Amino acid sequence: MYKLLLCWRYLRTRYIALASIISVTLGVATMIVVNSVMSGFSYEMQSRIHGIVSDIVFESRSADGFVDADWHKEQIRQVAGDQIEAMSATVAIPAMLYSRSGAHPVQLFGIDEKTQSSVSDFGRYLQHPENRKAMSFQLRRGGYDVRDHQSGPDVPERKQMARAGWPYRAEVARMEKFQQQFIKPEKHEAKAAMPGPAADPFAAHQTPENRFDAEKQQHTGVVAGIAMMSYRTSEGEDKFMALPGDDIMLSTVTTSQPPTFTSDHFTIVDFYESKMSEYDSQLVFVPIRKLQELRGMIDPTTGVGRVNVIQIKLKPGADGDAVRDKLQAKFSQALYNIYTWRDKQGALLAAVQMESAILNVLLFLIIAVAGFGILAIFYMIVVEKTRDIGILKSLGAPGRGVMGIFLAWGLSLGAVGSGVGMTAGLLFVHYINEIAAGLGWITGRPVFDPKIYYFYKIPAIVMPQTVAWIVAGALLIAVAASILPARRAARLHPVEALRYE
Repeated sequence: MYKLLLCWRYLRTRYIALASIISVTLGVATMIVVNSVMSGFSYEMQSRIHGIVSDIVFESRSADGFVDADWHKEQIRQVAGDQIEAMSATVAIPAMLYSRSGAHPVQLFGIDEKTQSSVSDFGRYLQHPENRKAMSFQLRRGGYDVRDHQSGPDVPERKQMARAGWPYRAEVARMEKFQQQFIKPEKHEAKAAMPGPAADPFAAHQTPENRFDAEKQQHTGVVAGIAMMSYRTSEGEDKFMALPGDDIMLSTVTTSQPPTFTSDHFTIVDFYESKMSEYDSQLVFVPIRKLQELRGMIDPTTGVGRVNVIQIKLKPGADGDAVRDKLQAKFSQALYNIYTWRDKQGALLAAVQMESAILNVLLFLIIAVAGFGILAIFYMIVVEKTRDIGILKSLGAPGRGVMGIFLAWGLSLGAVGSGVGMTAGLLFVHYINEIAAGLGWITGRPVFDPKIYYFYKIPAIVMPQTVAWIVAGALLIAVAASILPARRAARLHPVEALRYE
């Protein structure tokens, strides 16, 4: 009982111990905040990478692809059908996109509009409210209209989107018709004779027999990455250079020998926003059949098209590495490249994991510094309380009892420091976006610039097991730092302790 009483008295009266408590508090709080933010960033990054890359990617090493995707799917099911939930054929090629803002190199994906959302989170990243509800879409010509485009529920209001869709397209078409009425023939001919860009990519197919009316018709639908058609201001507002309803032109090469350039007009019907700038600034999605026709990938005799990727969605709990190994054993690796989504982004994921580990080591040293503070303070108190220790021992207190006083005191310092630090860290994480906004207002500069990170809020995920390990580690360091002073106090002989008193 005397051990608890002395421990409580020292904790209340020895204010020098507050330095150790504050050190432990700051270390624990900092580690919780950093780990939560790192976990949030890592989760967001992995979920968005996995959102576009399916569990298993079955890819042709040749850009020309392979024939008969249905046959390949059947062979894949024979190998691992019990672990496969869905599959979707894709054509992925580089291309050039021409819009009113200029030319952009893009990665063009020809996707199966019926099955793409079953193997990835494609439908979740579409911005049209009806697409976000249905988690699927149709890009078939005439089957998917340019509707009134609105922002998603998790993003700030995009004012320009209020006029996107058919109203915007009709307005642009009427304006172009109005401008063409006032172009004098001689000026038009002079302009055509001048050197410059080739045909206007937005010029409709103006033939007397079949005049394209942009006010009432659209080209084949295309879903474009939102970042290639917009830019973000320092205030976090999106400014659009093109909207759903605008026409673009896509150019790529055919699979013929020698290859030739081919182009066609498309209409933007929706935007794709994964919040990964690498994807949002490069990916463009079109119907797979249209892309196969554009590249000449359809056999004219059988009507069967070529594809170069089959995306495979596994059932929950399935081992992706095991399925990958089975498929690699079945198919020739000289013709096919088979990998999991983690294999594709292995270097990036490993770099994030290494960065998190190094940060944890560095931040844990803060708590270690607090441990050395506890060690120094306890040694000083043992010297100061030599007479009191001698009196306790002369009254019959065993060495273990004296040692227990200092160990319990070290544990109480660690418990108070880690408890306050845990509370402060969790509160900081909970209000981290409000704190960031306040610091930005005070300094005049945004702490978390959405233009750089492309996140609207700081992602933070609290992992209970991580918090438990941090608190346990702080307690362990506090107790370990008190062991040497406690042993020194326990070894003091009563006569030696009282000799000079």
